Amino acid sequence: MADEAMTWDLSQLVEFDDPAYIEERLTAAVKAAEEFRDKHRGKISKYTAAKVAELLEEEDRLQLEFEGAFKYASLAYSANMNDEVAKKLADKARQAGMLLGQALAFRDIELGKLLADKPKIVEASEVSEYRHNLERILQRVPYMLSEEKEQLVISKDKNGINAWYQLHGDWLATRAFDIEVDGEMKTMPYGEILSLYQSPDRNLRRRAQKTVYGELGKDHIVWSSAIRSVCSDHIQMCKMRGYPSPMTSSLIANDVDEETIEALMNTIENNVAVYQEYLKLKAEVMGLKKLGNWDIIAPLPNAPDKKYTWDESRKLVVEAYSDFDEESGEWMDEMFEKRHIDGAVRNGKRSGAFCSTWFSGKSAYILQSFNGTMSDVFTQAHELGHALHAYLGSRAQKPSNYEIGSCVAETGSIFGELLLTEKLLAQAESKELKQAILTSVLDEFGEAAFQVSTRTWFETMLYEAIEDGEYLDGDKVSELWLKARDRMYGDSVEWLDELKWWWTMKLHFYIPRYRYYNYPYVYAQLFVYAMYRLYKEEGKEFVPKLKALLAAGSSKSPRNLAAEIGFDITKEEFWQKGIEQFKEFVEVFKETL
Repeated sequence: MADEAMTWDLSQLVEFDDPAYIEERLTAAVKAAEEFRDKHRGKISKYTAAKVAELLEEEDRLQLEFEGAFKYASLAYSANMNDEVAKKLADKARQAGMLLGQALAFRDIELGKLLADKPKIVEASEVSEYRHNLERILQRVPYMLSEEKEQLVISKDKNGINAWYQLHGDWLATRAFDIEVDGEMKTMPYGEILSLYQSPDRNLRRRAQKTVYGELGKDHIVWSSAIRSVCSDHIQMCKMRGYPSPMTSSLIANDVDEETIEALMNTIENNVAVYQEYLKLKAEVMGLKKLGNWDIIAPLPNAPDKKYTWDESRKLVVEAYSDFDEESGEWMDEMFEKRHIDGAVRNGKRSGAFCSTWFSGKSAYILQSFNGTMSDVFTQAHELGHALHAYLGSRAQKPSNYEIGSCVAETGSIFGELLLTEKLLAQAESKELKQAILTSVLDEFGEAAFQVSTRTWFETMLYEAIEDGEYLDGDKVSELWLKARDRMYGDSVEWLDELKWWWTMKLHFYIPRYRYYNYPYVYAQLFVYAMYRLYKEEGKEFVPKLKALLAAGSSKSPRNLAAEIGFDITKEEFWQKGIEQFKEFVEVFKETL
């Protein structure tokens, strides 16, 4: 049985920790949404600015009232997808979410029409707190459908793209893999075998990836059907809504513009040689002619075989945040103290890690699978950075001003990783440990900025192939993936044949109504690295700037948030600053050799 300290306590989310009560709250949420609809539908066109403010405030209150039940159902299922009670609650929550979405479909449509007819409302003092929220609604107006059509979209998604996504998550969470470890055959759940990707045993790393992707590839017919359906659905919805491109919806959702993302991705493409150079340097340090794909994020062979206990990880991460800002460190320690983190490894647990804001509790919940590796400690620091965002944003904003686009959402998390890097380097007592820490940071940047960029290129290729009338079977999808991958890595890495099926396991490609999930990670990585350079120059004077950015939630655009720090994100020159910080870490790494 897992240590209680490593399992979260979801009972804090609800008044009564009882499945029947939670189901009642989900039903009550739908009823409340329907009452909200009956009160406001057909009337918003005549609302004054003051009435618009009342509408938004009422909606915020509804969200806070029922947030706990929905969050409980979602988190309980993520923690154990094999649990029958959790399955039932999650299904109830999905059904309630669909009905709630249908009941509220009128809101954005009517409010959008009002703002389009009377744009001066956006500038009225009565709605000043919600101004940017209303500006974002105005952005969506040209692409809105009628209320009836919006309801139909929600309904068809439940048993369409939503179902594909659920199937993918259920399937991956229940996969088990047979692999030989230390001369003994073991059966490992997906969340556990992932830890072998960073084993010091190179042959074991290779076998682990060969085993996983070989097995996942056997189901490529299912997953090509899934990715084909999700992407084809998106193309059709783009045409129905009149989006200029498949990326438009994500630009609106992330509150960024095409000029910014073009500058970002151009900077990456112009610097692929920088990443390839690092990969070749790492191969040299590892005594290899060329890295295998199983070596890209692997530890150095001379790296200390250090494992961290849960308590050791807590101490390190909390101190890293406390060194930056005492209040932030206290909040991070509270996450552990109140058992808001689930780190236990179990079969049926959702793969990966995430942080979920609990707005009404002014806190958050974190899920990860903690195996005691340095990577796990960095993951913890990363997710707690999201939690810091939640603590600051929930205290400064109302829910409707906390609809944060993914570009900004990764700011606190990546900055947290860099704070941990400082802490670990300051404590490192040997050259080998310093090298291990730096390699971890450089590998993370390489994955999040460079490798993730290949996913953005890949997704664009999928849409282009569909538009060209090509059929996306497993082999075709793999062909496009390899084309995107090789555009980044060139000949710097040797790849296992089984890695052609890498795309089958990446949950991001299957998420419904969340296209182009990946470029925000690239944005955040380069943005935070540029910001970190500023922090190193300004020291403690920089702390209030980061906290103000995180506290702003979605009340300001990413462009304006950056401008307040002195950055122009539409220029490639700015994004190059992030690359330069990556280069600086590479130089520090070289100095240890």
